Amino acid sequence: MGKPIAGIQMYSLRDEAERDILGTLEKIAEMGYKAIESIGYFNAPPEQLKKRADELELAIPSMLVSLNFKTLAKLDRDFHNDIEFAAGIGVSYIIVPWVPMHEQPTIEDMHFLADVLIRCGEQARAAGMKLALHNHDYEWKLVDGRPAFDRILELVPEELLVAELDLGWIYMAGYDPVEYLKKHKARTPLVHIRDFKMGRKDTELGKGIVGIERLLQEIEKSDVEYMFVEQEDFLTSSVDSAKANILYLKKMGYA
Repeated sequence: MGKPIAGIQMYSLRDEAERDILGTLEKIAEMGYKAIESIGYFNAPPEQLKKRADELELAIPSMLVSLNFKTLAKLDRDFHNDIEFAAGIGVSYIIVPWVPMHEQPTIEDMHFLADVLIRCGEQARAAGMKLALHNHDYEWKLVDGRPAFDRILELVPEELLVAELDLGWIYMAGYDPVEYLKKHKARTPLVHIRDFKMGRKDTELGKGIVGIERLLQEIEKSDVEYMFVEQEDFLTSSVDSAKANILYLKKMGYA
């Protein structure tokens, strides 16, 4: 329990990172973030990315990896390559950012997804890492009366899969993110924190309807190690939004 380390998901600054990843890391550190969640290397070799992050005292605890659900024959080889890159930047968690979901998912669909995640979870564990599942809102479609996300966590052993709860998307799915933090307290080392306006566009922390202050209070009571700001829609620029978000967290005493 305690305040988690405040970081930023690099998708929030994807335009800046694509132009100059190393310069973007400097901007992130200057703003006051203490960690990043990687979504790849942006043409920088992993050792160069890690070296600059270390110099700036930015942790890289996690990295997003999209799994090849369509070509399972290539899954193990592709994921092995992802693990090698993740090892090069020293991450502890490999994040599955999305899973395919039918309009009306079935329990058979859940078993298919669980089998894939178990395979990757075993590979990650063998490499000294943990696999984590990130959510949007569509994983809260009901499967035999229960949200698909819950079904997946029930089917995959905890030692092979933890949760990276995106609290804003849980709210947008019509559920209480605080209750999910309580429910999966021991299984949620990472969270994404984002705010939403009415509709489906996100906004700077504290400017939307999600109730960020309440979420921060619950995060502090949980076992969350890192919370990553994520934002996809910007009024002015990605940099301005990233600055506004860390200033909000500083004002609230969480950065």
